Amino acid sequence: MPGGDGTGSRWGGGGGGRGRGGRGRGMGGGFAQGPDGECVCPNCGYREKHRLGTPCYSLKCPKCGTPMTRA
Repeated sequence: MPGGDGTGSRWGGGGGGRGRGGRGRGMGGGFAQGPDGECVCPNCGYREKHRLGTPCYSLKCPKCGTPMTRA
C-alpha cells in the first residue's frame, strides 16, 4: 500500500476507475460519440447529419415527430 494506511491509492480514494488514470465514463455515465455521425428516427428511418452541441435525443423527426437517436 503506497500510503501505508490500507487505502490502496496514494491519491486518495479506493480506486474504482474514476480517479487519475482511470478509464471511467463521461459525466452522464455514457460514452461520447464525437462530432461526426447521424441522427436517425427509430420510427420512420429519417436521417440527418448530427450537429455539434445538439444531442440527437433533443431533436424531433420532421416527418413523424418521434425523438431522434444517434447512429
